[in-house]
Amino acid sequence: MDGVDGGVGLTALLVAAARAIETQRHDSLAQDIHAEHFVRAAPACSEWPVRLQQVPDGDADPLWGRFARYFGLRTRVLDDFLLRSVRTGARQVVLLGAGLDTRAFRLDWPSGLVVYEIDRAGVLAFKERVLSDLAAAPKARRVPVPADLRADWVTALTTAGFDPAAPSVWLAEGLLFYLPGPVETSLIDAVDRLTVEGSALAFEVKLEKDLWEYRDSAIYTATREQIGIDLLRLFDRGPRPDSVGGLTARGWSASVRTPFDFTRRHGRGPLPEPNDALEGNRWVFAHKPRP
Repeated sequence: MDGVDGGVGLTALLVAAARAIETQRHDSLAQDIHAEHFVRAAPACSEWPVRLQQVPDGDADPLWGRFARYFGLRTRVLDDFLLRSVRTGARQVVLLGAGLDTRAFRLDWPSGLVVYEIDRAGVLAFKERVLSDLAAAPKARRVPVPADLRADWVTALTTAGFDPAAPSVWLAEGLLFYLPGPVETSLIDAVDRLTVEGSALAFEVKLEKDLWEYRDSAIYTATREQIGIDLLRLFDRGPRPDSVGGLTARGWSASVRTPFDFTRRHGRGPLPEPNDALEGNRWVFAHKPRP
């Protein structure tokens, strides 16, 4: 489907619901006042919780407690990465598979910054409708780029005004494990071609050789049984490329971290547990050094 009413599109609504729950926490790591409106606007998830008080087991619920807290932590960590990058010179932000990301609206960007949001036309249209109904105003120049990342999104991005000669920061949040390995490689290669020194990239990968070993983990089971999203059937099951190695071979510097590193830093978020579907998740932060 082209919108958010099924398949991978539905996962964008799952993350929006998690951000809505995070927003209302007393110890919130990230604020997204628009997130709950996406959830309520989509018939497929209009009954999902948008506040932890609406979850009978609260934080003990593996989906709306622990998994939602993971998404809240990820949002905060990647927010911080983007803001650091623009403070050190990047003047273009590219959100790959932007989904229902509202960073153009909720982060305090420096003047003159442009945020490019690449996703399928149906996803962007749904997002535009909800934000328009809210009369939401972006805090930077926002340029939606309707394109499929499996097709020629580079032409769409440059046609929309992206300048490969200017420093940029790129984000692939919760994206790559849905794509076939060759598409991931092509995407990373394109980012390298489109960036100059002083640019940065953050993305998320999963290291498990066999994702199905975790099929009965609490997170995957709860997501499947409570809201009908079988993440393991949506993830691409082919071999994954070594994107970090590919970048470092081209001269990028890269740091690979676990989400739990940031749980400990912020004092909030998921910690490891047995049979943990988050065990193989890694967040990669890469920089193209200046000479």
